[in-house]
Amino acid sequence: MSESKILIIEDDAEIVDLIDIHIKDLGYELDWAPNGVSGLERAIDGDYLLVIIDWMIPKMDGLEVCRRLRAEKKSLPIIMLTAKSEEFDKVLGLEIGADDYITKPFSLREVMARIKALIRRVDTVKAEIANENKQKEEMRFGELTINVEKRKVTLRGKTVELTAKEFDLLALFASHPGRAYSRQELLDLVWGYQFDGYDHTVNSHINRLRSKIEENPSQPTYIKTVWGVGYRFVEREELPE
Repeated sequence: MSESKILIIEDDAEIVDLIDIHIKDLGYELDWAPNGVSGLERAIDGDYLLVIIDWMIPKMDGLEVCRRLRAEKKSLPIIMLTAKSEEFDKVLGLEIGADDYITKPFSLREVMARIKALIRRVDTVKAEIANENKQKEEMRFGELTINVEKRKVTLRGKTVELTAKEFDLLALFASHPGRAYSRQELLDLVWGYQFDGYDHTVNSHINRLRSKIEENPSQPTYIKTVWGVGYRFVEREELPE
């Protein structure tokens, strides 16, 4: 990944120019794509630290760009930039893989703060994962194997396809078996959102994750519900023989 390049997919040249000036002040270089088709191509072919995508852009809307980009690059940080403000739109953006969401009108100070916070959070997560797993390449729980370095999960020897957020959730849980996390803690640790009201985003990701790794999602083996608290990962001694 590039140490300095950020891509913005935005059709408003004035916004791009303003962000470009401030991005340079942070020590980063800004690449620009004016529509969804060219933006998606650049994002997939290029090597970027982070991608900013406007929701309403020509040729391919930002939601579809985000969806396709997330399928290609599961761990690339993505910020959605849009004039839409309804909660449904925010949740939809998060569900298809955006890491953060900025609603227009916005201050440039806020945009720069979000960019710095997301880059810092990604670096912190990478450092924590590297530290926790420096002595082991894989974590194994019964028939489930999690390779953090390769971001690969297998169940009974078969690869399980996970989204970036699903993997991040699973890696967090598996790194701390037995620890109970509230939904808000999971939002803060995995999404980085410091506000309430998005519990359903966590719930939907847990449900999808369970559908992929649990033999019986209604009676999960790995991701347990802690009533009144949230969720926890199974401890090894709890696993069936």
